Amino acid sequence: MQRWIRLPQGGFIDASKVVFIGRIESFAKLDEEGNAAGTEYSVAVGTNLGRDSHTKIHGNKEEISGFVKSLLGQAG
Repeated sequence: MQRWIRLPQGGFIDASKVVFIGRIESFAKLDEEGNAAGTEYSVAVGTNLGRDSHTKIHGNKEEISGFVKSLLGQAG
């Protein structure tokens, strides 16, 4: 059965095809002029063990935590 989850950048991913979820990483977000614009978060997910099927999802803290919770089936 397919279970589609919306990605923070737009688009969808089938949660039943995800075979791994990487750790959540944080880094400084910069604006167009190079000034600090807050913190950005990202998580790596893969639908297969080959490198060509890895995807890096990025967004703010709420978007990434909501995405991971949806993948794990804990979204309310």
